[in-house]
Amino acid sequence: ATCGHGCKYGECMGPNKCKCFPGFTGKACNQDLNECGLKPRPCEHRCMNTHGSYKCYCLNGYMLMPDGTCASSRTCAMVNCQYGCEEVKGQVQCLCPSGGLQLGPNGRTCIDIDECSTGKAVCSYNRRCVNTFGSFYCKCQLGYELKYTSGRYNCADVNECVTNTHRCNLHAECLNTQGSFQCKCKQGYRGSGFDCA
Repeated sequence: ATCGHGCKYGECMGPNKCKCFPGFTGKACNQDLNECGLKPRPCEHRCMNTHGSYKCYCLNGYMLMPDGTCASSRTCAMVNCQYGCEEVKGQVQCLCPSGGLQLGPNGRTCIDIDECSTGKAVCSYNRRCVNTFGSFYCKCQLGYELKYTSGRYNCADVNECVTNTHRCNLHAECLNTQGSFQCKCKQGYRGSGFDCA
């Protein structure tokens, strides 16, 4: 089966038919599915969409239970947490709905951890890190695109000369390079390749 448009977060099942991995949607499985907008709603109180997934959290005065439901808690209401809380041995602790968030100095609100700058995020050598609220994802470096080849996803070089995304002069030749391209003025012309005279 070949999928001309590719299946970014999914598998090619038939001619131009993608089967998306959970949490993704679209013809080429390249869009994040907003689970928070689904019916029935996946969370009892509040929902936070993340890249390829989602997190549930509770309103003030409620605690998030292991099964994802929200249970009333008088002690939680007194602490006034942003995203719900849990009781551990009689101690009330505020919770953040994602590992990419941390409790702020006040112990009640959650602030984003920039995994890209703290080095917590590990992206393969040809990918760059993009921080999101509560998470991050790895994106192909500029000049590369995600392609499904020999059973796996890889960042493949974009041939700007073929895709016509180069900015070479009309009187220049385009030469593809890894992650980029070069322009060389044709015989009888001189210049940078972007300008030829």
